[in-house]
Amino acid sequence: MTAASSTPQTGQIAVPVDPARRPDVLLRRRAPEGHQVNAWWMIGAFAGVSLLVVGLMNFFPGG
Repeated sequence: MTAASSTPQTGQIAVPVDPARRPDVLLRRRAPEGHQVNAWWMIGAFAGVSLLVVGLMNFFPGG
């Protein structure tokens, strides 16, 4: 019996990666396969951000 065979084997264990459970992603929700976001959500987000920017610009004098 050699010293190499008596030591435990070490290495990485293959763990399946679940993208919904990655620690660097906040508030991720798993959607069904083929799910697409309704276009009205994007239109509403654009309008909301635009109104917010215009509203914030009213606080700063200039021009």
